[in-house]
Amino acid sequence: MSLDKNLSKQFIEVSTRAALSSHYLVGKKDKIAADKAAVDTMRSKLNEINMDGRIVIGEGELDEAPMLYIGEKLGTKKGPELDIAVDPLEGTNFAAYNLPGALSVIAVAEKNCLLGAPETYMDKISSNISEPGIIDLDFPIKKNIFNLAEFKNTKPENLTVCLLDRPRHKKIIENLHSLKVNIKLITDGDVSGALMVTDKRYGVDLFLGVGGGPEGVLAAAALDAFNCTFQGRFLFETDNDKTRAFKMGIKDLKKKYNLNEIVSGDSIFCATGITSGDLTSGIKLINDDFVSETLVTHKSLGLKKIIKSRQKI
Repeated sequence: MSLDKNLSKQFIEVSTRAALSSHYLVGKKDKIAADKAAVDTMRSKLNEINMDGRIVIGEGELDEAPMLYIGEKLGTKKGPELDIAVDPLEGTNFAAYNLPGALSVIAVAEKNCLLGAPETYMDKISSNISEPGIIDLDFPIKKNIFNLAEFKNTKPENLTVCLLDRPRHKKIIENLHSLKVNIKLITDGDVSGALMVTDKRYGVDLFLGVGGGPEGVLAAAALDAFNCTFQGRFLFETDNDKTRAFKMGIKDLKKKYNLNEIVSGDSIFCATGITSGDLTSGIKLINDDFVSETLVTHKSLGLKKIIKSRQKI
């Protein structure tokens, strides 16, 4: 079953308006306020949509930020039953300090078609190929690089790998350097990091490393429309994490999830730029109007493009 084509327009409006609300707090050095502005607007706009929506991936549990919480019901209750994953402000520090790459992100699928999990870390890998067995979360770094280079008929030194600049990735970075691979380090925003494999203009062949689990699910919704590879494994470090996972129906805590196990069926993904970054330009105010850019995908329609919009504030 496919999601109605008009829903993509409605969810673009949701992420666009959330981005606008957060825009007014860009550079104010208050990431909590910037996040809250996006959350409040996103909740308000979602409640206007004719749907019976349920948050399966929420935000804010780890840093006590304002939340669209897991299990929250949204919409008029008069439409289709939908699973919703949100990150109203991805890159809170980017917004707080007016740095590139802050986004407002949402993904939607039919009921029980988006993987739900508590907010925890995820080991993940994505690439712009769809063939199985080329890259795998369980392969050593060297094998993934050599397989990918061979598949693309090139050398490792012509590949670029993107990952978060974190101490936990020190050994990975050392291995990549030893293989003479080009490295693109990002300070935050691993939804956009994972999506850089979708288009040659970003110059990224592989994204990997440990980042946010919710961000992994969100990225998977978009990567599915681009026919890319994605795998993820949640990392449950505390007993509390494990208890919450069991309550949400996750029985195998070490399971490696493939893309079709994270998002199944039709899906819609929207990411609107708050500050300009690799994926989209940020919000711009022009008199009583504002201009926005949104990366939108709607799998069943084959829609995957940047939509630029100018509308009244």
